[in-house]
Amino acid sequence: MTTTGTEAPVPTSSAAAGIVMADRPLAAAGERLRLLLAAEAARLGRPAPDVACLGDADTLAPRPEDSLDARARATVHLTADAVLVGPWGGDGTADGTACGVCLAMRWQRLRGSAQRGALEAGSGTTAAGTWPLPTAALATAVLALHQAVTGPTPPDSGLTGGDRRLPRVTRLDLATWHTVTVPLLPEARCPGCPTAGAHPEPEPGLALISRPRAAHAYRLRAPESYDLPAVALANPVCGALAAGVRTDLTSPTTAPVAGAVLLRTSTGLTEMTWSGKTGSFRRSRDLGLLEGLERYASTLRQSLVSPLVASYDSLGDTALDPRDCGVYAPETYAAETRLRPFDPARPIPWVTGWSLRDQRPVLVAQRSAYYFEGSDADAFVDDCSNGCATGSCLEEAVLFGLLELVERDAFLLSWYGDTPLTRIDLDECGRPSVRALLDRAELLGYGLHVLDTRADLPIASVAAVAVRRDGGPGHLSFAAAAALDPAAAIDSALAETLTYLPGLAARVAARPDELEAMAEDFTLVRRQDDHPALFGLPRMAAQAANYLTPSATVPFASLRADRPEGPHDLRDDVRRCVDALAAAGHDVIVVDQTSREQRRLGLRTVRVIAPGLLPMDFGWSRQRALHLPRLRTARPGAPDRPLRLVPHPFS
Repeated sequence: MTTTGTEAPVPTSSAAAGIVMADRPLAAAGERLRLLLAAEAARLGRPAPDVACLGDADTLAPRPEDSLDARARATVHLTADAVLVGPWGGDGTADGTACGVCLAMRWQRLRGSAQRGALEAGSGTTAAGTWPLPTAALATAVLALHQAVTGPTPPDSGLTGGDRRLPRVTRLDLATWHTVTVPLLPEARCPGCPTAGAHPEPEPGLALISRPRAAHAYRLRAPESYDLPAVALANPVCGALAAGVRTDLTSPTTAPVAGAVLLRTSTGLTEMTWSGKTGSFRRSRDLGLLEGLERYASTLRQSLVSPLVASYDSLGDTALDPRDCGVYAPETYAAETRLRPFDPARPIPWVTGWSLRDQRPVLVAQRSAYYFEGSDADAFVDDCSNGCATGSCLEEAVLFGLLELVERDAFLLSWYGDTPLTRIDLDECGRPSVRALLDRAELLGYGLHVLDTRADLPIASVAAVAVRRDGGPGHLSFAAAAALDPAAAIDSALAETLTYLPGLAARVAARPDELEAMAEDFTLVRRQDDHPALFGLPRMAAQAANYLTPSATVPFASLRADRPEGPHDLRDDVRRCVDALAAAGHDVIVVDQTSREQRRLGLRTVRVIAPGLLPMDFGWSRQRALHLPRLRTARPGAPDRPLRLVPHPFS
């Protein structure tokens, strides 16, 4: 850090503060800045702002109330390389007001794993050398900046859309003295904001209401119709979902946009990634941010209200038995000491869900509802985003969560069951977008085809497979989709497959020995990205014969199910899906995960759970699907037919 200017007299107490905090140079610098600001403000006859430091203490951990209040009031925040002034501005509503704790929490989440580990895991930070103490010139600049942004006519930051209503933070770089202003999204779980604790718990009952829709449109709103605070969600100062967005300008198939943020989970720091992959960078950005909001809400509970802690045995039929959703094989628990078999007598956290089949509340293990939440007591499974979905209303979110469960169940039934599959004649689909996707694949040297993966559910479910024509690395790529409109299912599966093709060969070429070892020993398949990468090896084509040599080609019309004529309504769509699953013996339970940030935007996020459907897992030793009865009972043909004991290629 470098500064310029002449030192001004500082009250003698600052010297004492520097001595007392010799082992905390950032705190000493913060105290010096506070005193300099107080002296300058007194000279001008103005109130002095409160000062806090960022980067020398864990702001995500519980804090004493007096310390919390002091940080909440702070509007000047000293970091290792900048001074942050704010929050300031905003429209004054509950969602347009934030405090210093909101800023501190969002700022800390954007730090790297080394710094976050030091702050949050107890190891602490160590000064690399003598801290360059703030100068009087810096204090004068900070006070002038503070007065400018908090005065009666704050400057126009040029923000638009959903960002315009939010409070703001101005960053003053300590090396260059350049400033940048960004919006700050209030932190839903902030313990310093009086409105944070008011985030409502899910309603005890989830009543579906009529949602009329167009004939072939199952989304009521386009992504661009949401007033997304795009800058507040992704900026390097206090972005809620990322320090910025990454755009891939080299992709020949889509216009990808992606981002990531580190979240503290039961297993440590975990990167939460999100992305959008469409033909437009703007649309990809909006879809990516919506996915990021969904994953943020689905990974960690947003409510400050503690969940119920009790044993399954004590809850009786008011709770869902987690074993009905699948557990790992005994040898997995024996090999992975962090995991523990489910014990019905052990108290674990529970959250409230709602059975759409039985129309009653059902308690769901928190571990099964939020896939990054957990503790040693409930580490019986590591789940993923199965059944998590966002929509413009409850009905839309539930429908798409249900369809994802059906999609993954159908794919795993066809994969592990080694089921004979039929190819869909795409020439009859009639969608120009399908022809465009096929042509793009051809330009990359791949052929695409789609297979019917339906089992016992009357919902269109398909798998798309891309095959490299010259037999080289990056040989196969798979995707799947389920939809009430068969053409939409085909379109979605093809588009998803296409997003994986650019760079697939390079990813395989980057780890040939590792992937070859996996092909010999499936227990080495441990991470999510191992699954699709393994099938980039040409030799793995032999393990996917029923996808590459289908038993027949059938017309597109064979995917269509009988649908009642008349008005189209999302509520009716959900009910038909629930009835179909109930007829196959499965309940449908909904956990409302909607975050405060999403409610502000008119979004709903849910986790849909259908006990007994095959769940998608990653890592060969963690395949719950292999131990669920449905793998045998729902398969066409003889139930004693040998299974395909090969890791699935899904990503």
